[in-house]
Amino acid sequence: MDRRSSLRLIGGTVAGATLGSIWRGARAARPETRPDVLVVVVDDMRWDEFGAGGHPYLKTPNIDRLAREGVSFTRAFHATPLCSPNRACILTGQYTARHCVYNNEDRSLLSHLLPTFPQELQRSGYTTGLVGKWHMGNDPTPRPGFDYWVSFQGQGKILDPELYEDGRLQKVPGYVTDLLTDRALGFIRRRRNSQRPYFLYLAHKAVHPECDSAQRRLLRPCVRHSLHRCRKTPGPL
Repeated sequence: MDRRSSLRLIGGTVAGATLGSIWRGARAARPETRPDVLVVVVDDMRWDEFGAGGHPYLKTPNIDRLAREGVSFTRAFHATPLCSPNRACILTGQYTARHCVYNNEDRSLLSHLLPTFPQELQRSGYTTGLVGKWHMGNDPTPRPGFDYWVSFQGQGKILDPELYEDGRLQKVPGYVTDLLTDRALGFIRRRRNSQRPYFLYLAHKAVHPECDSAQRRLLRPCVRHSLHRCRKTPGPL
């Protein structure tokens, strides 16, 4: 198995274990007792690319806190460790042979038809949102099950991306991680005093590199990350 994919599976396993119980009990629970739910997906991050994973110099205090105060799965496997199938597995709870998103080809039409757990949460009274990378097809338009939607076409761009929000696709200046985080925080703040619980699926493009016309993988760290500017990466990416 490609060990780089294990962290994605860790997040998917945690989400599956937590959200499975929420899904089963959402209809029966009283509205005031149902928890708000936040799922964060990080793209293309190696199993050891954070402090708690043993990285020698990366500083990731918030991720380390999640590992310290939560649960880490150190032995986890995924039947299809590839971007689009993995995302479909997380959102549907199905194996790839069942949901049929086999690879990273354009599955736009199919992904509009997938039965996902956000649809069940929405039907049970949750306000639902997706912010970030969908990547089951290049179509950036909203999928069923989400009241709030901000996404982009396919892989998207790191700098000045085109975001689909408010019913249209438009270029937005800035660094994509900051733009997505700001919109996720806005969604949460708007729900702070609501009587309805919320579910937010925050799917970052980071730390996936971009590919130029020569198919070279380019990392574009935010300008404030001076550590990455001054330290050379050992070996090819």
